[in-house]
Amino acid sequence: MPELPEVQALAERMTADCAGRTLTRMDVLSVQVLKTFDPPAHALHGQAVTGVGRHGKFLDLATADGLHLVLHLARAGWIRHRGSFPDRPPSRRGPLALRLVLDDGSGFEVTEQGTTKRLAAYVVTDPLAVPGVARLGVDPLGGEFTAEVLAGLTSGVRKRLKTLLTDQAVLAGIGNAYSDEILHAARLSPYALAASLDGEQLGRLYAGIREVLSGALERARTVAGADGLKAEKKAGLAVHGRAGERCPRCGDTVRSVNFADSSLQYCPTCQTGGRMLADRRLSRLLK
Repeated sequence: MPELPEVQALAERMTADCAGRTLTRMDVLSVQVLKTFDPPAHALHGQAVTGVGRHGKFLDLATADGLHLVLHLARAGWIRHRGSFPDRPPSRRGPLALRLVLDDGSGFEVTEQGTTKRLAAYVVTDPLAVPGVARLGVDPLGGEFTAEVLAGLTSGVRKRLKTLLTDQAVLAGIGNAYSDEILHAARLSPYALAASLDGEQLGRLYAGIREVLSGALERARTVAGADGLKAEKKAGLAVHGRAGERCPRCGDTVRSVNFADSSLQYCPTCQTGGRMLADRRLSRLLK
């Protein structure tokens, strides 16, 4: 799933490709992807694009007249820039969900792989009209996110750190992969309770958030295309998706905790004092 760094890099590239151009039309190839009906999708036709921004994991294509196309790529969505499009009408079968055609013949294809379709598009006059945007918490790479703010977000909160970091109403844009990386960088257990952190641990967590996300963003800015971003993201991960491999910091074996539809990875030596965490379905911590 694209997270904050990849979505931010994508927004910057899209802005470079379309700012100042006019959106000639938007072809909706998957009816279920469009979540709004007023304004209608065709209201975007003929609109001048001012740029593409980001709200957490949401992309926001803004127009000069105040309309916004807000996109959430979900787990398997992506956007590709095209210099031109074939003359034949696009197929309604396959992964293509939306096609955005600009006045110079270029544009974007929005696709979603797999059978579970969760990609979402909204045409709105205010991004806050999108429920997922309205509930977003602090942007962890924004200037408003400070160590003091993080202390306030964790104070008295009896949530596990893994849950807290991936709660979009708390911190906007962090997902499964980078939450694992942040906790590894901060040397904290994913099962530690937010309320239990002392000042030194909070400092490590704040530094880990900034370090992991800013580093991933810089790497994402250096590569192009979905495949390139995925490869770069994977190459930059220390523990996520690396169960059974050696921790790059201490050499211990990276372990995994598996859930129904996701998993987390961690280093026992660096993060849990050598203890292995049990799957939640076992409802206990292995000693």
